[in-house]
Amino acid sequence: MLLPKLRKALQQASDPVRAPAMQAYMKSAMPYHGVPTPLLRQVCKSTFADLRFATASHWQAQVLHLWRGARFREERYAALYLAGDKRGRPFQTLSAMKMYDELIVTGAWWDYVDDIASHRVGPILRDYPEPMRRKMLSWSKSSNLWKRRTAIICQLGFKAETDLELLYACIEPSLGSREFFLQKAIGWALRQHAWTDGAEIKRYVRLNRTRLSALSCREALKNFD
Repeated sequence: MLLPKLRKALQQASDPVRAPAMQAYMKSAMPYHGVPTPLLRQVCKSTFADLRFATASHWQAQVLHLWRGARFREERYAALYLAGDKRGRPFQTLSAMKMYDELIVTGAWWDYVDDIASHRVGPILRDYPEPMRRKMLSWSKSSNLWKRRTAIICQLGFKAETDLELLYACIEPSLGSREFFLQKAIGWALRQHAWTDGAEIKRYVRLNRTRLSALSCREALKNFD
């Protein structure tokens, strides 16, 4: 009964006037209730207050129940909220990657994917570096652009702990891509690390300037403008 309970709470908090503009901004085929992010967090906190997860399978089942059954975009945002709930922290292991793979592939848009990449996949990479390194290298060559984007931006919050060899290896297969979301991801990942080591990012951009898109170069060097 979790999804009907959530949907009812979102309907009560909805703003039908706001909803069309939210849908248009996100270019979403799925409609919105019209619930702004701060209020959505409050609804999720209240709706999920009594949930308990006995096992990783139970936690994943609840997340997927919301995700697969969603008819409004906020309902999928709520699924991501539940995926990041502190009660699920013990289950953020390699076994969760199958679920995140599904969310990335079926979500297939930046608002979902960027949250999963930086806040879910990234921490699992940090905790399980060797198997996740192999997985991200594989994803960087995927035919699915959102898995490629995830591989590129999953280390956004790593700062000095960034595995530059992995970052550059994940960028490499997409250097020649004309896909906006990959060019933007490359520039974003490089710019983020420039806060930690600007000289290294300048070196990398200089070395690869003829291979990087103009968009990626601009984004990578924004910190220096």
